[in-house]
Order: sequence, then C-alpha cells, then structure tokens
Amino acid sequence: MSQSYQDLEVYKQSLGLFLRVHEFSRKLPKLETYELGSQVRRSADSVNSNIVEGYGRRRYKRDFLRFLVFAHASNDETVNHLKKIGMLYPGLRAEAEELQAGYDTLGRQIHSFSSYVAVKWKTPA
Repeated sequence: MSQSYQDLEVYKQSLGLFLRVHEFSRKLPKLETYELGSQVRRSADSVNSNIVEGYGRRRYKRDFLRFLVFAHASNDETVNHLKKIGMLYPGLRAEAEELQAGYDTLGRQIHSFSSYVAVKWKTPA
C-alpha cells in the first residue's frame, strides 16, 4: 500500500498531464483564455485533485472509489475539451491529440486502479 498519494502512478501521471495542459492552454487565442482554455485547465486539475482527495479518504473505501469515479469523469471531460480544441484550432491539433492520447492512457489507469481499490484495497485499522 502507498505511503502517500504522491506514490500513486495515477497521481504522478495526472499531475504531469495537468502541467502540460496548463502550458498548452496558454497557446490558445486570447478569446479562449476564459472559455475553453479555462475549462480544459479546470477539468485537468480536477482529475488530479480528485485523486488526491480520494486518497485522503482512503480509510473509507466507498469514498475513495467515489472520488476515483469523479477523477475518471473529469478525465473524460478533459479529453472532450482537447478534442474540441483540436477541431477548432488546426495549428494546435497535433499537440491536442498527443495530450488526448495521454489522457486516454490515464483513463485506463484510473479504471484499473479503481478496480484494484474495489477488490483488494485494505482500509487502515
């Protein structure tokens, strides 16, 4: 079992992707700064933050799983925002698709980790 949420691979991946999305969003046109740019930053942050908050509630398996579901939903939302960016701004399409691929992988990792928590996670005494 992990000593900290920082030991979780899903945490490490989500943080790295969040940082990349944050930088990527700065390349959007000015008119998107508070629109699609803000949405993609917030959803990417939500993936990471829900993993952390869920881990903080790991003593209660149902709560932990609930926050992992939230993380997975935010992951899907981030993929959708990136897809829209790629469609609207062809010059950013390649980078958006690369980030989408990273979030697709992360989504599978979150799903696998959720399955592990559901079946094998031992709550602290």
